[in-house]
Amino acid sequence: MELCIFFKYLSEMRYQPRLRDGQAIPLPWPVAMYRRLNHTVWPLEDGASRLVVFLEKISIFVGFLIFTLHNEVDFHYLIANRKDIDKMLTGAPTYLVLVEIQIRGFELAVRKDDFKRLLQKFYADIYVSQESHPELYSRIQRLMLGTRLNSIAYLLALFNFSLVPVQNIIYHRRDMLYQQVYLFDNTKLYFFLPLICMNYWVGIIITTMLFGELNVLGELMAHLNTRYLLLSSDLNKICKRLLEDENRDEIAAKYRRALIHIMRRNVALNQFGQEMEKEFSFRIFIMFSFSAVLLCVMGFKAYTNPAGNIVYIIWFMAKFCELLAFGMIGSILYATTDELSTMYYSCNWEQIIYRSSNARENVLLMKLVFQAIQINSRPFFLTGLKYFRVTLVAVLKIIQGAFSYFTFLTSIR
Repeated sequence: MELCIFFKYLSEMRYQPRLRDGQAIPLPWPVAMYRRLNHTVWPLEDGASRLVVFLEKISIFVGFLIFTLHNEVDFHYLIANRKDIDKMLTGAPTYLVLVEIQIRGFELAVRKDDFKRLLQKFYADIYVSQESHPELYSRIQRLMLGTRLNSIAYLLALFNFSLVPVQNIIYHRRDMLYQQVYLFDNTKLYFFLPLICMNYWVGIIITTMLFGELNVLGELMAHLNTRYLLLSSDLNKICKRLLEDENRDEIAAKYRRALIHIMRRNVALNQFGQEMEKEFSFRIFIMFSFSAVLLCVMGFKAYTNPAGNIVYIIWFMAKFCELLAFGMIGSILYATTDELSTMYYSCNWEQIIYRSSNARENVLLMKLVFQAIQINSRPFFLTGLKYFRVTLVAVLKIIQGAFSYFTFLTSIR
């Protein structure tokens, strides 16, 4: 009971995203689950006491030990069945995703304050609320539909693993949720009960990390993309309004001042994108590196025994949709930022100069437009340590690599 109260208290101390005016944000349900259930990676509120911070560090350390135990017994299963490729590949997906999340999750755990600062800046400056731009907000929600469906698929995969205790009761067994080999008799009740609880905990941490970080990243990229689109919309409105102005002496100066303001917003968005790159680059690299092998192994298990490997079919579809959704949002952001230089070149500055009678302001305006084009000469894209680009092109290459590995496995089976 005391342990439940402790985790409930820690959950209530989790950072709650807020707008600049302090208003709490209604989080999408996958992100809300990520915040509530994954204490390993979600940061605490700024006002958390030293005791809470200390207790959380202790819980993270204990969680790391639990992951390490699972790492060892999962790997032991692979070694024990190394001569039987079918059995070995049955345990390979859970081992691979365990290692992936142990690297990604605990890398984030040791620097979650940086993650919190990024979220604070996002919700204060980048987030597009429903009240301010209802149509754009609706468009973002449609764009994020793929990540929401992906979250459901991952939860279904976890649910399939969670049915093992029901099968244990029916068939009078004491199987673990995952394929594991222990160095002691884990079927004894005083070992089995805590170990099965650890299995459940690890499953929740892994699943929430898989779909939670995808949804957080998707939100960041989708709202950032919308902010770039607003730059173009606002610039066109300013130009249209000024072209209706009869003051020929001031029109170029007014447009230049407005353009400076737009460029400052542009630079701020670019800087936020670089902060995103710094925060997520390593974890994206790990995710993409493991994806090809995971798709290959799960596809092989689903192909060889579809009826007996439903969980791998669901898991395969979840991973496949994760990559597609991630790559699609990345490609949209890439295309938007790739058109920024064209936006400045096509912002009707020549019409302003034609209407203006101030030669000096005309020259300054042309120099400013040239500078704006130079600043946006390269599009923005997230990368995995500069090795992978988060675009559909990179996703297709990963899928091609997975198919090549799959073909190799089927040929040696």
